[in-house]
Amino acid sequence: MDIAITGSSGLIGEALRARLRAEGHRVVRVVRHEPAGPDEIRWDPARGHLEPTDLSGLHAVVHLAGEGIAEKRWTAAQKERILPSRTLGTTLAAERLAAAEDGPRILISGSAIGWYGDRGDEVLTEASAAGDGFLADVCREWEAAADPARDAGIRVVHIR
Repeated sequence: MDIAITGSSGLIGEALRARLRAEGHRVVRVVRHEPAGPDEIRWDPARGHLEPTDLSGLHAVVHLAGEGIAEKRWTAAQKERILPSRTLGTTLAAERLAAAEDGPRILISGSAIGWYGDRGDEVLTEASAAGDGFLADVCREWEAAADPARDAGIRVVHIR
């Protein structure tokens, strides 16, 4: 399979990229700099730049990009960076997937277990409702940002 990955230089992205390549898949990195070769696609979520034609021929997109959640204290400024870093990139990826004529039919998009909030010892499943608090709110908006792809009939999977 030909699989594009946003956030391919992060902790999870690097490990996933190595694993997919080891299994014989072609990995296309979605990067913010000028592409260094045919296995890189340029995007700029803040400016809304990602060409739908760059996604043509790919089988799937794994979207992992965004400001780190556990790397820094959640100051007011950090919280202001976290939410748009997750929603802008997800919206852009979802919209461009929806517009790509010969593009991927699956979007695997990051999320977080924080979706459930702090529920103590309650047993939680995929069917459990979202929780309360900052991270649960971020996760709700982050997952909803994938709706343009879902609405276009693209399979969307959120990894928590």
